[in-house]
Amino acid sequence: MAGLSAWFWNERFWLPHNVTWADLENPAPGVEYPKAGHLFTALPLALGIFVVRILFERFIAGPCARSLHIHQGAGRRAQPNAVLEKVFTSITKNPDSRHLDGLSKQLDWEVRKVQRWFRHRRNQDKPSTHTKFCESMWRFTFYLCIFTYGFQFLWQSPWMWDTRHCWYGYPYQAMTPGLYHYYVTELAFYWSLMFSQFTDIKRKDFLIMFIHHLATVSLISFSYVNNMARVGSLVLCVHDASDFLLEAAKMTNYAKYQRLCDFLFIVFSVAFFITRLVIYPIWVLNSTMFESWAIVGPYPSWWLFNVLLLVLQVLHIIWSYLIARIAIKAILRGKTQFASSPSGMREGDPVFLSIFVQ
Repeated sequence: MAGLSAWFWNERFWLPHNVTWADLENPAPGVEYPKAGHLFTALPLALGIFVVRILFERFIAGPCARSLHIHQGAGRRAQPNAVLEKVFTSITKNPDSRHLDGLSKQLDWEVRKVQRWFRHRRNQDKPSTHTKFCESMWRFTFYLCIFTYGFQFLWQSPWMWDTRHCWYGYPYQAMTPGLYHYYVTELAFYWSLMFSQFTDIKRKDFLIMFIHHLATVSLISFSYVNNMARVGSLVLCVHDASDFLLEAAKMTNYAKYQRLCDFLFIVFSVAFFITRLVIYPIWVLNSTMFESWAIVGPYPSWWLFNVLLLVLQVLHIIWSYLIARIAIKAILRGKTQFASSPSGMREGDPVFLSIFVQ
């Protein structure tokens, strides 16, 4: 175990040349450097955020939904049938004509009745509009609060105005309370999203979203342990800047305020393009790739960090294209759709999922 730990925490991978872990163990009085152990604080905080979310959705988002005439609505449930339930859970949720014919003969049902049963059974597992509204309202509230906090914190930080301060004195940079709270809260939120996936209604994008949350947690943790938290805070703020606008657009869509939904989606699209295609590469990538090279110099974890940020930029370009396509359709058709539709943004659509990347 000791050998595995030594291999994982190899100084030549994590730290710049001529820097060791021992150099970071005894900072000056009143100075604290990031340590991997600090990140464990995010786990109980994530549980707390999860509890707050449950209470928020029940006592705040729920009444708001009902005031907008978005009710729970049980919907039509499929009648109990052991044979069809076994096929649905273990073979297929969308039987082809061969399966339909076989089940029709086995149950002495019309094929249309079998199709209808499977349609009702699939709909039974989908979250209701009420549930989606409450979830979006929670995300909107969190994203808006964390963006406001992060922006206010960065406004007072020198590295927002001159990104070279992300690298001056690196890695001997003190972890301030404001930066620590910002980082750990973001990390805890994504841990809470991972927890909630196992208690929420199971969706078809479960695995994709789980991998996404895991990647986000890993990248935040990696940058913290490597004391790249200053530039990491810029990455977080850039991504938080548009997320709450998407959630606002979704809420208005669920409430059937279509014109407001269209307007918010266009505003979100513009904010997404500016933050992900302009500010992120010019402000963040320029600093991580060129300013850090000139001030600190490259080393193994530096290469890995920049490769991950470049991959993220490639995804930004892909998502921007897909969002632009939806925005153009919204303008031409006069309606932005978030529900399952050939022309709208589907729950399983990569755009819909990946917009939440941090």
